[in-house]
Amino acid sequence: MSATGISVVVPALNEAESLPELARELAAVLEKMGRSWEVIVVDDGSRDGSDRAIEALVAADRRFRGVALRRNFGKSAALATGFKLARGELVVTMDADLQDDPGELPSLIEALEGGYDLISGWKRNRQDPITKTLPSRLFNAVTSTVAGIRLHDFNCGFKVYRREVTEALEIYGELHRFVPALAHWRGFRVGEMPVHHRARRYGRSKFGASRFVNGFLDLMSAAFISTSALKPLHVFGRIGLLFLVLGLGLGGYFVALWAGGEPIHVRPLMLFGVGMVLLGIQFVLMGLLGEMIANLGARADYPIKRRWNVDGGA
Repeated sequence: MSATGISVVVPALNEAESLPELARELAAVLEKMGRSWEVIVVDDGSRDGSDRAIEALVAADRRFRGVALRRNFGKSAALATGFKLARGELVVTMDADLQDDPGELPSLIEALEGGYDLISGWKRNRQDPITKTLPSRLFNAVTSTVAGIRLHDFNCGFKVYRREVTEALEIYGELHRFVPALAHWRGFRVGEMPVHHRARRYGRSKFGASRFVNGFLDLMSAAFISTSALKPLHVFGRIGLLFLVLGLGLGGYFVALWAGGEPIHVRPLMLFGVGMVLLGIQFVLMGLLGEMIANLGARADYPIKRRWNVDGGA
């Protein structure tokens, strides 16, 4: 890929019907842009023949590339895999269900090149039932407050990034919902642009109501990790040291009484001090354990079953 190349990453789960049409629309738009491009489709454990659809796309046009994960690991895993394979200086993500309109791609890239590192789409006129749109508004309001950046639609899959953003972010679990927040916390310039959203043509949504509960829990996790600068010992260690100081201070007080000749009896305050020391030790050990886990490396390589036009396979 050239320095001005575009990589489009498309996570797909049971989207065999949508992929051929999406490929035609994407190729038509990308050709008009006059830049080198590639499309990477990541099959996240589909069972409807999506892998065969990807194989056909690659056979027809070698600018399409694809991988199939061995099972369904989730959208974050699919995106992380696509980010590792992307070779373009600009990286685009979009869903495979045809609800994202490829015709919006030139405008998104133009907005990015206006001085941003990440532009997130905003489905202002979202073509989804109220059972999805209403909880989504609440979710976005809470996320905006926690993240410290005002966006209308954190979870829109249609985004364009500079390559350094995708290389800097750790995406796992359900953290794909908070990519703009993660990028903002890393110091990248994040913007938003309204995009045309289309009604679903094939299949059904892959996300249930549990995504909102999981989403809020992952938001807490993302905020904790980002604000602690990935140093668990700094967080748990400070709490542990506070407990240790309180516990040892109380212990020192009773030792001073004993040294002064006052008999020592088991008292509630003494037990409280002992408890503080034990808690302090536990928190310090939690911090050390967190450091060990963090140093093992957060970037996971998800097992790939098949490859198309990707190094390491057919």
